[in-house]
Amino acid sequence: MYEFSVVGGKTAREIISASRHDIVDVVRDTYLAHHAGDSVNPDSYFLRFPEKPDARIIALPAHLGAGADVSGIKWISSFPANIERGIPRASAALLLNDYETGYPFACLEASQISAARTAASAVLAAERLTGGRTAGKLTVVGAGIIARNILEFFASRDWQVGSVTVHDKNEEYGAALVAHATDALDYPAGTETDLSAALTGADVVVLATTAAEPYITDPRAFTPGQVVLNISLRDIGPELIEGAYNILDDVEHCMKANTSPHLAEQKYGDRHFVTGTLAQFIQGEVTTGDDKPVIFSPFGLGVLDLAVGLHVFRAARAAGEAVEIADFFGETSRW
Repeated sequence: MYEFSVVGGKTAREIISASRHDIVDVVRDTYLAHHAGDSVNPDSYFLRFPEKPDARIIALPAHLGAGADVSGIKWISSFPANIERGIPRASAALLLNDYETGYPFACLEASQISAARTAASAVLAAERLTGGRTAGKLTVVGAGIIARNILEFFASRDWQVGSVTVHDKNEEYGAALVAHATDALDYPAGTETDLSAALTGADVVVLATTAAEPYITDPRAFTPGQVVLNISLRDIGPELIEGAYNILDDVEHCMKANTSPHLAEQKYGDRHFVTGTLAQFIQGEVTTGDDKPVIFSPFGLGVLDLAVGLHVFRAARAAGEAVEIADFFGETSRW
């Protein structure tokens, strides 16, 4: 009852690498549990810094029922200037709490977990919205860690991809992702410096940048039937959102912080452009067509971090890789 363990990033990465296929299913089940009301997912809290307007640390508290019965909080920082230092933009920790007593029982390095749940949700959406696991051309805009994870999850689900096109303002990052896609994942890949050319002809588009405001504003940027995974949330202008089928992870959560859907709501004064959530789509409650682009915008739910974190913790403990901290709690009796 009073055990407390720590799971490091190296262990988390190894477990995730060995179970990506299963993690997509964990994310699917969590979306359905959330849709059924078997979760508590409050708004995220943003800690911002006046002298660093682009940086933030976000707290994501949540509770997941559905047999997991786990609560917790992810504390994740986003410091874009880190990229210039050659280190990852994001770092995170995840604390898991026992639902019965409220006692925390594990702390996990969570940048790996956060990237995994993000990538799993993207690939799950791609599978459901395309109706399969095939893409003649897969375009990735933004060649960072999230993009790498998404491609790894595509490969873990045996996606058949004719070619991967990578567009990034930094040629070095683009070349590195191309090399990883080719050498590690066996996907034919290449870079494209022109964004319009990169988007043209793509069956699936992955947006995984650090953009703070829309830069994709040409109304012809996306084509009918094209599936766009709007992972970075702020790349797309409101006019394009209005002209597409829009699938979100959670409508209320996504309509804040000047995400592309939020900008569309502000511009048009309502949410008529929202088709529904991914859980609704999975359950057949909403549908899309091939007459407009289909855009998936996931704000990122804390319950997904809990579900994937619990998966990682259980695997680490079973493998003897969870480090128990003896006497972590100073008092275990009221008297």
